[in-house]
Parts: sequence; structure tokens; C-alpha cells
Amino acid sequence: MFENKFIQQRIEKANLLREKGINPYSNESHRNTTISKYLNVNSDLFQTEEKRDENRNYTVTGRIKFFRLMGKASFLKIEDESGVLQIYVARDNLPEDFYNEIFKKFVDIGDIVEVSGYPFITNKGELSLHVSDLTILTKAISPLPEKYHGIQDKELRYRQRYLDLIMNSEVRKTFQIRSKVISLTRRFFESKGFLEVETPMMHPIAGGANAKPFVTHHNALDVDRYLRIAPELYLKRLIVGGFEAVFEINRNFRNEGMDATHNPEFTSIEFYWAYKTYKDLIALTKEYFEYLFDHLDLPTLLPYGENKIDFSKFSEIPLIESLSTIGGVPEEITQDKDKIIAFLRQNNLEVNEGMNLGQLQGELFDEFVEAKLINPTFITEYPVEISPLARRSDEKPHLTDRFELFIAGKEIANAFSELNDPLDQLQRFEAQMAAKDSGDDEAHEMDEDFVNALSYGMAPTAGQGIGIDRLVMMLTNEHSIRDVLLFPAMKPVKSEVNLLDNEEE
Repeated sequence: MFENKFIQQRIEKANLLREKGINPYSNESHRNTTISKYLNVNSDLFQTEEKRDENRNYTVTGRIKFFRLMGKASFLKIEDESGVLQIYVARDNLPEDFYNEIFKKFVDIGDIVEVSGYPFITNKGELSLHVSDLTILTKAISPLPEKYHGIQDKELRYRQRYLDLIMNSEVRKTFQIRSKVISLTRRFFESKGFLEVETPMMHPIAGGANAKPFVTHHNALDVDRYLRIAPELYLKRLIVGGFEAVFEINRNFRNEGMDATHNPEFTSIEFYWAYKTYKDLIALTKEYFEYLFDHLDLPTLLPYGENKIDFSKFSEIPLIESLSTIGGVPEEITQDKDKIIAFLRQNNLEVNEGMNLGQLQGELFDEFVEAKLINPTFITEYPVEISPLARRSDEKPHLTDRFELFIAGKEIANAFSELNDPLDQLQRFEAQMAAKDSGDDEAHEMDEDFVNALSYGMAPTAGQGIGIDRLVMMLTNEHSIRDVLLFPAMKPVKSEVNLLDNEEE
């Protein structure tokens, strides 16, 4: 894999360094500050007459991203996680022969180096570091892509995320925001008295949501197991057991298609709150978003493609009402199965005539409403037929006490007052099994143990799941879920694109 001539040249350099007694893969560093701290603490030099202070000494480390080699002195730019720093390397300030025999011959763009020296400001007004000592910490044998063009192939960026992160600091910022979102989410729910728990990743029954599962096999037990679709049924078992507020930040797995908003594995938070309703969760969700924006230091008006999302403006509307007021579907057809089928066909949409009224209403919503929901919108009162785990509304038994939160035309959260009637739940599971027998491979499996748990009594409870990946997409103006996943699922390839195509040595 290292037959390319440029790589061979660098391997030879590494071998020659070893012959000179220099380890090209050192495990020792004396760094005493980061680049961002260096730039911050020495910014006062801009106000001094000398523009330098030789009594200050710092040791920083970083990857070489720019290299302008000259006769007796060179300018480089090195980068660590916190920022970029220009360094000045002069022959006469280094040990004898080091500049000509080591630095000029063996140091390349991409290498990770440690440099020590004092701060000064160049004639062009850039705070830099005047190097008195330089050590090669890691010799990079694969050259970086040519900086001007970078990595043009997005598929390659996803497959070799490490290279994407090296070449694009903005990508690192996206994942720093993601990390903060997860951390803040945990802190928010802990501050509300929720207990963080862990539930199984491998389930004996595929359940918790409607989706096709991944199947694996447990050799010792000689049984199939299913990677979890959602942790919902386990978390509600804990409510039965006496915990009153639990949450889990978790990975879920769904064996479905991939597109801009779907990856086979994804991250979400699910939480369950005893003695609360879905209306309480609407208020909690608004508070959660306010908490995120306060601590992320983001404006509440954020760009997203051609749109702007105003996170200070949350609205709420029932699903059936949204079909006409937002989707433009004639109100008189929204409660009639045959009229919905005819309407969908008139709009050149495929229709499964086996769908019931609730499923067809869901189809109308997906086609005519969802994409129009730019500002945060709670869609409430979902039909029972598409909500197998949600509690029926007391006032409207054909609907459920449920909402989904949509932002920028995408579902971000799903919540409902939980069904705690074991007989009703059993009937819902039986209906799902009938759908599975009719060919719906995403229908929910029968979970007799969960029904048994409910038979012991579950307190009135509200539960919710929030998709972390999609939320980060909204906050970072990314339009593919693969841009907010460090290592997204990719189709295997026999050979990767040669990174050296853009190399200009």
C-alpha cells in the first residue's frame, strides 16, 4: 500500500533519521501551551514598541500545514486542535548544521513537530514564534493533498475522515458542537432530576419503534438477537419498577435505506417522566432548546440553506388541521379514505390501497406538510393507526396524545403520553403482528414481557425521543447526516481514490 514514489521518499527520510539517532516517531513531548493560548497571552505585544519579547519562552506542537523554505530562514504554519500559528525557523538560531542537515532535508508538510522559542510580530503584523529548537515528533509518510484544491471528493472525505479533519478545521468545529450538544443534553436532564440509565443494545425482540432490524446471533445461547431499534420498552419497564424520571443517550440501529437524514446507526436521547403528559414535554422541549442556545452561545436565528430558522418561535398545530392550513389539502377530503386515495393519485403519487385512514393521513402529511415546517413546529394528535405505543386521547379516541417536532422540514423529536393500559397495548401489538403477516416488515413485534410489565401498573407517563444527529444538522447548517457523523456508513469499494493525484511535489 506504500508503493507510491512520494511515500517511498518519505519512508527513506524516516529511515535516515533513525540512522542519525533521531526517532521519527517520538513518544515524548514538552509542550507547555496550546496555540490558541499562545496567541491570546502574547497579544499584548501589538501594543509594545519592540513587537517581541525574548524573555518569554514557549513550547508548542502542531502539524505543518504550510512550508516556505528559503536559504537561511523559513516560514511555516503549524496547526493544533485550537488554532494555527506561524513559526520562523532561522539557520543561525538553531544548533550547528541542524537547519541544513536535518530541517531542510527531512521536514515536510504533514509532519507533526514540537518547537520552542519566543513570541514576536512580523513586519506584516502577524504574531508568530521565533524558533530556537525544533523536534520532529511524527514523520508523515503520506503527503497531504495539495492545499488549494483540498479534498474535492465528498465520498473520500467520509471514508477517510481523519484526512478531512486534517485539511478542514471547519469540519472539526462541527464535531465540537456535536460533542457540546451531547454534554449539554446530559447536564440539562440531570438538572431536572432525571436518572441516566443504560439498557441492552441487543434485544430478544425487535421493538421500540416501527423499523426493520439488524439481526445477529449469540453463539453461547444459540439464539438470534436484534440490534436495538429504540430503548423505549426497556425504559418504560424502569418506570413500572418505580423510577420516575429516566433518560438514555443511545445508539440505535435501523436496517433501512440511507439518505440525507438517515444512517443505519444514529444517536438519540430518550427520556420518560412519570406523572406528566405530552403537553408537559412540549414545555420541557422549549426549555431544553433555550438551555442549548444559552450554553452554545448561538443566535436563535440560524441559517439553514436558503431558509432561516427562528428557534425563538415555536408553534403547535394538530396533524389533521395542518393538512389543510399548511399543506393545502382540501379539508373535505382529509377524513375520507377513498377521497384521499383519489387526491394522491391526482398528484401523481403512488398509493397503497391497503392503508387505513390514519396511514393515509400520514401519507398526506409526509407529502404536503412536512417540508414546509421551517421554524420549530409541534405537530400533535396523531392517528392511533400510526402510533402503536401512544396513549389514546380521552376526548378523541381515534387520535393519540402525541406530538412530533419538526424543524427545517425534518422530524427532530417524537413524544407522547404513554399507553399504560395493558389490554389496549396487547391489542395494538396484535394489530402490528397482523400488519407484519400482510407484508409490513417494519411492523412492531409482539412483546409479551412488556405487556406483562404493564399489567403490574405503570404510572401515567410521558416519553420523548430527540434525534441528536438531525439536531446538530440544524445547528451547523449541514444538509447531510453524513456531515455530522464522524464515520458514517459507506458502501464498500475495491479501491480508494489515490490521494496523491492532487499532490504537487
